Amino acid sequence: MNKKDIQKSFFDQGDPQLDIIHPQIEGYLLSLLPKEDSVLSTLEAEAERRRFPIVGPLVGRILEQLTRMTGAARVFEMGSGFGYSAYWFAKGLRRDGTVILTDGSSENIKEAMKNLPPTFPDRKFIGEVGEAIDILGRYPGPFDIIFNDIDKEAYPDVIQVVLPKLKKGGLLVSDNVLWFGSVISKSEKPDVQAIQKYNQMIYNEKGLLTTILPIRDGLSISQKIV
Repeated sequence: MNKKDIQKSFFDQGDPQLDIIHPQIEGYLLSLLPKEDSVLSTLEAEAERRRFPIVGPLVGRILEQLTRMTGAARVFEMGSGFGYSAYWFAKGLRRDGTVILTDGSSENIKEAMKNLPPTFPDRKFIGEVGEAIDILGRYPGPFDIIFNDIDKEAYPDVIQVVLPKLKKGGLLVSDNVLWFGSVISKSEKPDVQAIQKYNQMIYNEKGLLTTILPIRDGLSISQKIV
């Protein structure tokens, strides 16, 4: 589902919708991006064909930059789709690093594992099918980065599982935290209320230092400080 389709679905349900970035500014930022490699172009074309939501290249570059800046070696993705965000993490990852992908669809994981290892033969990829929170609970920490992009209603359940698994100085990065502007509404919808609650939690948690970047659909970056 692309941005316009998601926005329309919110409009139909009476929620206010905002362009987080003015469309002309977003277009300008996209125009600055260098030409992508063929794998990324293929993944983006597949997302468009399937109407599958992905983080897109503006957020993708942030993920790569955060990975490089922290010298990350272990990344855990809570919600991977068919590997688009994992691709950006892999670009910034240390050569001996590992990305663990999770998704509820075995087909998505299979597709990700088909594309990623051949492109990054010096990185390790582990694909897991099932509920991301349950899978994270089975893995020993610490992780350098944990990426949260699961079902929005489950966002508030993430904190208690993630914090023990994240190294001090590590990052919890969450997508869709502005949910196309619906967070400013008094909506009774569970997904909107869950994201509103989650945003309050990551700002109030004493062990985290959080900033929300108002880019695309809102990206929160929370560093574990204690």
